[in-house]
Amino acid sequence: MHGMMLLFTLHFGGTQVADEHSGGDRWFSSDKTKHFFMAAFVQSVSFSGLRTTGIGRTGSLIGASAVTSVVSVGKELHDRASGSVISVKDLAWDAAGLAASTALLRRTER
Repeated sequence: MHGMMLLFTLHFGGTQVADEHSGGDRWFSSDKTKHFFMAAFVQSVSFSGLRTTGIGRTGSLIGASAVTSVVSVGKELHDRASGSVISVKDLAWDAAGLAASTALLRRTER
């Protein structure tokens, strides 16, 4: 439970106001790195949690991808509600983190 609280604090903690003030939404920034690794983390933890319940590998990967997608889109909706804009670039980095984590998880034995 504490892990999920930490996840949402880190992921929903702030908006990208600093990026907006420094020239807009860039493709490469510390914010994009955070999006990549947070999505990979959510994908990995969700996959592990689903596998623990006895769901098969394919089902767990699909379920984890759904959870990661919901968290990613939810973060962008939260940003919008906080006065920022929805960033397609953030979502692209989230998708890249999801894909990278999935590629690694596919190669695990259990």
